[in-house]
Amino acid sequence: MAAQNAFNTILKTLEKPDGGEFGKYYCLPALNDPRIDKLPYCIKILLESAIRNCDEFQVKSKDVEKIIDWENTSPKQVEIPFMPARVLLQDATGVPAVVDLACMRDAMNKLGGDSNKINPLVPVDLVIDHSVQVDVAGSEDAVQANMELEFQRNKERFAFLKWGSNAFDNMLVVPPGLGIVHQVNLEYLGRVVFNRNGILYPDSVVGTDSHTTMIDGLGVAGWGVGGIEAEAAMLGQPMSMVLPGVVGFKLLGKLRDGVTATDLVLTVTQMLRKHGVVGKFVEFYGEGMGELSLADRATIANMSPDYGATMGFFPVDHLTLQYLQLTGRSDETIAMIESYLRTTKMFVDYNEESIHHMPQIEKVYSSYLELKLEDVEPCISGPKRPHDRVPLQEMKADWHACLDNRVGFKGFAIPKESQNKVAKFSFHGTPAELRHGDVVIAAITSCTNTSNPSVMLGAAVAAKKACELGLEVKPWIKTSLAPGSGVVTRYLQKSGLQKYLNQLGFHIVGYGCTTCIGNSGDIDESVASAISENDMVAAAVLSGNRNFEGRVHPLTRANYLASPPLVVAYSLAGTVDIDFEKEPIGKGKDGKEIFFRDIWPSSEEVANVVQSSLLPDMFKATYQAITKGNPMWNELCVPSSNLYAWDSTSTYIHEPPYFKDMTMSPPGPHGVKDAYCLLNFGDSITTDHVSPAGSIHKDSPAAKFLLEHGVDRRDFNSYGSRRGNDEVMARGTFANIRLVNKLLEGEVGPKTIHIPTGEKLSVYDAAMRYNTAGQDTIILAGAEYGSGSSRDWAAKGPMMLGIKAVIAKSFEQIHRSNLVGMGIIPLCFKPGDDADTLGLTGHERYTINLPNSVSEIRPGQDVTVATDTSKSFSCTVRFDTEVELAYFNHGGILQYVIRNLVGSKQ
Repeated sequence: MAAQNAFNTILKTLEKPDGGEFGKYYCLPALNDPRIDKLPYCIKILLESAIRNCDEFQVKSKDVEKIIDWENTSPKQVEIPFMPARVLLQDATGVPAVVDLACMRDAMNKLGGDSNKINPLVPVDLVIDHSVQVDVAGSEDAVQANMELEFQRNKERFAFLKWGSNAFDNMLVVPPGLGIVHQVNLEYLGRVVFNRNGILYPDSVVGTDSHTTMIDGLGVAGWGVGGIEAEAAMLGQPMSMVLPGVVGFKLLGKLRDGVTATDLVLTVTQMLRKHGVVGKFVEFYGEGMGELSLADRATIANMSPDYGATMGFFPVDHLTLQYLQLTGRSDETIAMIESYLRTTKMFVDYNEESIHHMPQIEKVYSSYLELKLEDVEPCISGPKRPHDRVPLQEMKADWHACLDNRVGFKGFAIPKESQNKVAKFSFHGTPAELRHGDVVIAAITSCTNTSNPSVMLGAAVAAKKACELGLEVKPWIKTSLAPGSGVVTRYLQKSGLQKYLNQLGFHIVGYGCTTCIGNSGDIDESVASAISENDMVAAAVLSGNRNFEGRVHPLTRANYLASPPLVVAYSLAGTVDIDFEKEPIGKGKDGKEIFFRDIWPSSEEVANVVQSSLLPDMFKATYQAITKGNPMWNELCVPSSNLYAWDSTSTYIHEPPYFKDMTMSPPGPHGVKDAYCLLNFGDSITTDHVSPAGSIHKDSPAAKFLLEHGVDRRDFNSYGSRRGNDEVMARGTFANIRLVNKLLEGEVGPKTIHIPTGEKLSVYDAAMRYNTAGQDTIILAGAEYGSGSSRDWAAKGPMMLGIKAVIAKSFEQIHRSNLVGMGIIPLCFKPGDDADTLGLTGHERYTINLPNSVSEIRPGQDVTVATDTSKSFSCTVRFDTEVELAYFNHGGILQYVIRNLVGSKQ
């Protein structure tokens, strides 16, 4: 067993005010170390975790000292272990995680270990929210119809998850139809302070969805990790992380009338992207905090991955406690949370200064930013990236520039003469027209905004004004409303405003992550044909956080992120090619021109509706359904065995080959010899490019596989829903229709050149041909390789294609560590170098010599990459920590965990 905790001397009892005790806790102030008072609040959470878990094996006293000395250590890329309090999964990433756990149980059995050791050691909450698609929209029965289709398509996956909730300890599965994981986390799952086995400690969470950071708005430290790290955290492995710098972001003043939290978050996202916060924490402070509701804070925290930070943290204060009360947490729990956080000096009290005239000890930050809230103006972001913010008043000019600009993040290269092209078509017998920039999808969707009552009710007030003025949405625009939880429905109904949203076509379509992840469903055949046949740049406007190309819908080339009320406004205007200031958004009932300002709600109007419509009982009533389930979920029959009975005919759940031929001795490090380049990329290849989550293209290798296995084309479902089947996912790797691979010299799509023969093949077929011939492959890439959502399959897929290394200018941190977790070597070109400057075409063969013994490899060391064209160059090996090296030595993180568990006597 582990040694006794070196910090037991500071284990104190937290007394209840009326006698009795809440529990014991590690008291940071009792260390009497002045450095602790100056630490950012988010670093104190890392410190408490290290102290509580200090066993001198996984977490050592010297790790605790590194964190206390954060001011000096954080600039030095120091590694620390972190053990989060819990793990959060959604179904798209949860299914493969549970598949891996089931498969690990089998591997433990084969190696003679106890398979029941494969069990989450910390609470795991899994929310099924990524499977609903907007098949039916614009009708009263949309919710029921979409849910029935969701269950038909995903019955196998859901039954598998239900099996997991019974087979594994510590696992809660929240059934479909209850809400988006991040909102359920805020409103129900978030503990803020844990009281487990008599010990109190701050809640912290890692989730397999990059927007897990939304919980930071509640003062809970949380961020997204790949499914691979989440599995290790579940199994009691500390997460190895570089002690981050913390950007102090000061907020001052208050938002102007009519400016929304979405406008604020798009502004903050652009500022932080510009500042450069990759791998850092951001902590918000300043008197402007008092003006931001908890939902507004959660909106800002949610988009951390989109500004590149590990998290955007809002420490707990009186507003957090009010929110806990509103969402139905018990008085006893709230008293315990406040008492614990005040005692450990983790509570922000804005009154303390004025009452006691005690200036709060200034926190030290690595760098500082400041925003006056009154400077924020209405804006949207797009057409292809979340941080490309466009002020509303510049939108028309920006749109015309995008049509002119060469193809890129801000360009479509539409020739001048065809910019005014009109595509005429017939919509169900009605003559219709489509121009560049016309809106074909308008979706109030996503975790970022649908949990924020002020923007949701703002959209409803805008809808009411529009209906009263006689405005309508064109019938061919696909409109949808997918709230983050059932609470939204309750307050929209109580306010009496849902009927106006319905009148404009924004009926509720389901509770889950829809358009933002590409589950937008089909658009009408006539509209689709008009776009394809005339090569129109059609637009989607959504209240989401992701708008990368090819993600929202294959046919919308321009995708804009906007606040829910702006989604309503753009749906009425029918185009993004409009200056709201000068041009009307439509004609009212008497033919009168109606302008944007005529429907836009004031902040006061919205605040009044929020005040009268949002009640604690709504939260309690909504979340009772977690224990009750729903009829469709309750009818799923599942076996009660502890080992999963794999079905070889299933196209959803398949036993992956990770542990085939595995023995107790690690394989050791492997270099790369005479490898071919499978793909040669430029900058900003996202995990969407590597492992798409949306629809399965009818001509893709994955489609061919499914057809061969008797799956009808209409039942293909999405890649996201088939992540439990490695056969489909390997074929879906690099299957994004917008992939730009330099080997194809300008052609776009999921193909590559098989170098030995010069043949053009799908990426999967080329990889298999190399594999059959026993040839290694690598990838060449530019900057920010693997940015976007953290996707375990973006690392598992390349491993299954036989890719041994990725050489890039820079990596997104989560994706880089996932590659290591699957045994792939991440290498960085030296500053100033890339494939182009070195004259590499991708037609060379590459040899990477690594030492044969892991003890001779150091994190961040340089190695030489040699080619068969006598060019050689130096690269940095991006194993960033000793733990990552251990994973690599074992052939991957899961193999490392299994060998440790089989070998342990615990």
